[in-house]
Amino acid sequence: MAAAISIEGVSKTYRLYHERNQSLKGAIMRRARVRYESFAALDDVSIEIPAGETFGLIGENGSGKSTLLKCIARILRPDAGTIRTEGKISALLELGAGFHPELSGRDNVYLNGAILGLSRKELNSRFDDIVGFAGLEHFIDTPVKNYSSGMYVRLGFSVAINVDPDILLVDEVLAVGDEEFQRRCSEKFAELKHSGKTVVIVSHALGSVRNLCDEVALLEHGKLIATGPSGEVIDGYLSDVHVDRVADGEYGSRWGSGEGKIDRVEILGANGAPATDIHTGDPFTIRLHYAMSESIPQPVFGVAIQTLEGFTVTGPNTRQAGAVPDQLSGTGHVDLRVDRLMLAPGIYDLSVSLYDYSCSHAFDFRHRTMRFDVERGNPVEEHGVMALGGSWEGAVESVHP
Repeated sequence: MAAAISIEGVSKTYRLYHERNQSLKGAIMRRARVRYESFAALDDVSIEIPAGETFGLIGENGSGKSTLLKCIARILRPDAGTIRTEGKISALLELGAGFHPELSGRDNVYLNGAILGLSRKELNSRFDDIVGFAGLEHFIDTPVKNYSSGMYVRLGFSVAINVDPDILLVDEVLAVGDEEFQRRCSEKFAELKHSGKTVVIVSHALGSVRNLCDEVALLEHGKLIATGPSGEVIDGYLSDVHVDRVADGEYGSRWGSGEGKIDRVEILGANGAPATDIHTGDPFTIRLHYAMSESIPQPVFGVAIQTLEGFTVTGPNTRQAGAVPDQLSGTGHVDLRVDRLMLAPGIYDLSVSLYDYSCSHAFDFRHRTMRFDVERGNPVEEHGVMALGGSWEGAVESVHP
């Protein structure tokens, strides 16, 4: 398959200045010498992205993802190497980029469309589709300075995709959109792919990248670490970051009256030892270590598992399970045992709580107290947040490899 984007040996270096000349006199006194160090945002990166593919760029902050995307869009010029693209490029790289705050949404549609190469006649024919996709029919004549961040993104993305690009470049800004907008975007990506368009996405939302992208490139400190099928590259990345992660860090917030506390949270494997590698289908135990400063009648323990985007996958508690003690004091632990963990591969946050029986008064609530990774296991399912574990029957019995 022909390449829509060819990136060969691309490097980009910035200067990080340690001081700044505050005046002409200061510049003359220091003879215009200012101390700086060089920072390699990209270091000899080579990637080929086939036409018609949805391609993801992942990595930690500062890995070079956005710099590479801006080089592809020709916003930045590489210091070394070449980038060749085939066809018209449309890019949504920054929130509200190209918008004039004093102009209305309508005027900005025509302004952005002209920047992206559409004539007024073409914009007239596509205007209703642009506004409809953004869902801004009632606000299109309002100055965009009064728009929310979500409205900015929806309008900018709608213009970008409706210029009928051959290559669409999208940075993390899509995370600002609401759930309905995310659904529209997913459907639009599928439509673009079906029509042979090439989409390059930069995102920290690995679940979305896994679902949307055919292939992924992993960058680290400006270097290309791996490229390949999205599931394989993401699983390898998760395995590496899992080793370096603190097992029980305070990622989120904590509140409660304090008569009882959850001192420590553990995730245990099948052997009862703290789990270092968790796979879909594995036995799984969440252990809550508690300490009561006074006797608490009918305490209710709960857990919640969320995606990084904030979607709650599940939230069981001991009251729902009919496992509430009459009274509890001192120290001990409570286990939630799961025979098979049916989470799809991805990164998840764990929240834990200790409530009274009415579940209206929190003694201790630890929101997003632990982050853990789920890697590919059995069943081998990658999309979404849960694995069904079903079996295929009927016509597939006649299919042989």
